[in-house]
Amino acid sequence: MLDTTQLRTFAAVVREGSFEAAARSLHVTPSAVSQRLKALEQSVGQVLVQRTKPCRATDAGRPLLRLAGQVALLEREALDAARPALGGPAPTRVTVVANGDSLGTWFVGALARLPTGLALLFDVRRDDEDHTAELIRDGTAMAAVTAQREAVQGCRVERLGAMRYVALAETGFAARHFPDGLTESALASAPMMAFDRKDQLQQRFARTVTRRRLDPPVHYVPSFDGFNEAVRLGLGWGMVPERIARADIAAGRCVDLGAGRHLDRPLYWQHWRVDSATLDALTAAVRAVAGAELR
Repeated sequence: MLDTTQLRTFAAVVREGSFEAAARSLHVTPSAVSQRLKALEQSVGQVLVQRTKPCRATDAGRPLLRLAGQVALLEREALDAARPALGGPAPTRVTVVANGDSLGTWFVGALARLPTGLALLFDVRRDDEDHTAELIRDGTAMAAVTAQREAVQGCRVERLGAMRYVALAETGFAARHFPDGLTESALASAPMMAFDRKDQLQQRFARTVTRRRLDPPVHYVPSFDGFNEAVRLGLGWGMVPERIARADIAAGRCVDLGAGRHLDRPLYWQHWRVDSATLDALTAAVRAVAGAELR
């Protein structure tokens, strides 16, 4: 039988990134944190935390990190149901992860749709949609917007829809770099935008046009607003959500380089497979907003 206090301490170490920060969040001494974690590791017979900066769960620790989060969630809901006379529910920390374009367009609207009576505090993480499921797999997040349709072990998955992207460029930039349209030589030489090193949307689109992997010059701008503004200002071309691109195209600031070509990115919702009112409400909100915003 695992000790829930030890599990909670283990989760705090990974969440906060160090023994000292975990001690502050739990209102105990760093020595107590160390002793609890050592006892848990001895009980399991495995090293659960990489003593790095920040601390991270080992492969053996990831299932226990997910378990710790699930136990904390269900424990909080049970206490709130059992002690209604003590006033409103205590805040529940909900860690979710989504890709930058979802965060910049529709996802925050889903969070705002949740009833205020649930008293939720959100810890929203951002990652590329091809990598968001990793935060569920390692136990960090309880739910994710992801491009991965195969369910992570212990999770449920459902399709939300697809986000449509168009190849957008500032009008003058397009005239200089794409005078003959989306030719292979233009795509190979024109500066291209990318969110970060994980962002492959531009490369995927270019391959649909040329059937080749190109190596153009790349600007990295790891911000939803910064990325789109860089495209508007002519720093490079990039794949922009269609709903964001419409206004710039209509105003004549930018052009759709693809002239009808687009890239649809299917998105899925993955979450822990537990009977939780919090997760049920979150899933319902995400499903409703995604149904209205995605294709």
